[in-house]
Amino acid sequence: ADTFLWRNKKISAGVLGVATVIWVLFELLEYHLLTLVCHVLIFALVILFLWSNAYAFINKSPLCIPEVHIPKDPVIEFAEALRFETNLAFTVFRDIASGRDLKKFLYVIAGLWILSIVGSWCSFVTLFYIVFVLLHTVPVLYEKYEDKVDPFAEKAMHEIKKQYAVFNANVLSKIPRGPSKEKKKD
Repeated sequence: ADTFLWRNKKISAGVLGVATVIWVLFELLEYHLLTLVCHVLIFALVILFLWSNAYAFINKSPLCIPEVHIPKDPVIEFAEALRFETNLAFTVFRDIASGRDLKKFLYVIAGLWILSIVGSWCSFVTLFYIVFVLLHTVPVLYEKYEDKVDPFAEKAMHEIKKQYAVFNANVLSKIPRGPSKEKKKD
């Protein structure tokens, strides 16, 4: 949260700078992820190899490269969290597709349609970079100008609700629906 709200300007600027460099590498220079990973590993291995052999020439103890092991528990916790979120997404998808809530269904369809249009304008890397930059700028701008944004957002929500009421009256209410099931009273 502190990074997104620019509490430590050096860290926030560094994170945004690294994201910009990655975007420039992948999008503008058309670099590929596998190529980048291989080049970074080659560079690291060459530096470590030369450093280890340089110690032999200057009669010092060799470089101590630590052994790295991935612990089992965090990997299992990550897999379980990923499984839980995936199951939750499937549940939400099933609820939306079941046809019980037309309003939510239309929101999801409209959101996916807008996302598909935005996705056709640029590549995934550019879209990811735009979202990343927005995540680093919108919270701090909102915090700074909250008193000016809130009244505008209230007016926008009021207008959206008014337009939805018109859409509901003119379009959605005219869609034929099956007979509703009444609950049994005991």
